[in-house]
Amino acid sequence: MEHYGLQTAAGHLTVPAESKEPYAEDVLAQLHADAEQVVARYPQKRSALLPLLHLVQSVDGYVTGRGIDFCAEVLDLTTAEVSGVATFYTQYKRHPNGEYTVGVCTNTLCAIMGGDQIWDEVSEHLGIGHDETTADGKITLERVECNAACDYAPVVMANWEFFDNQTPESTKQLVDDLRSGKDVAPTRGPARVCSFKQVSRVLAGFHDGLADEGVGAGPASLEGLRVAKDRNWTAPSGDDTSGDAQGAGHPDDLSPGRSSSTDTPSNDADEQAGDKPAEGK
Repeated sequence: MEHYGLQTAAGHLTVPAESKEPYAEDVLAQLHADAEQVVARYPQKRSALLPLLHLVQSVDGYVTGRGIDFCAEVLDLTTAEVSGVATFYTQYKRHPNGEYTVGVCTNTLCAIMGGDQIWDEVSEHLGIGHDETTADGKITLERVECNAACDYAPVVMANWEFFDNQTPESTKQLVDDLRSGKDVAPTRGPARVCSFKQVSRVLAGFHDGLADEGVGAGPASLEGLRVAKDRNWTAPSGDDTSGDAQGAGHPDDLSPGRSSSTDTPSNDADEQAGDKPAEGK
């Protein structure tokens, strides 16, 4: 699979000549208008580099040479400074990306729950490996270290939307549906998965109105909160110096066979002795 963005030994991004072709006047005008809104959010304009790189991706589909030049010009940075950031974060793509980035988690829990098998079968099904894109430009496949949803392992993400409790069969169906142009609904979140460019614009700070759509946290994620409410557990107050969380419950609430702290001889005398200042101080 040909990659269009190359990283030099120094870590800077080099791109082919075609990705440096100037933006059309209307596209450039809209980029400047959007960039002005982004930069206005920061006391120092160079701090706007991360969202501006997402903005470039929302137009070009990856970090292009002209996108690097645009960010450098707007933020008074060198192209080396911009490309140094673009090569550091994995959400910035250094070559053309698919319409959908499908990330299969193969970190410890997901791996043992079936993530490795999902990766192997989907990679073979699509005929591509890590960070490669199908010939139709629809799917870029990634092996992801953690999708931060271990309570639903194994987890797959499509443009950073969750697909929980996946199997090789369900994930192959997912990528087939995405490639066919069907509206695909994630397990949690909005009613459909948006395109990579659309999501990149959201990451640049332009909301699409879908943030509150659908379920954000499922039952497994909320189980700890439910238990805490059922047992009236609360966090310790800021001025609580006793070491005990007010209303934190009895240790026996968690494990009936576990000894209570009251069964252990007190070390209060030793602690008090240790708290005394040394003589002469």
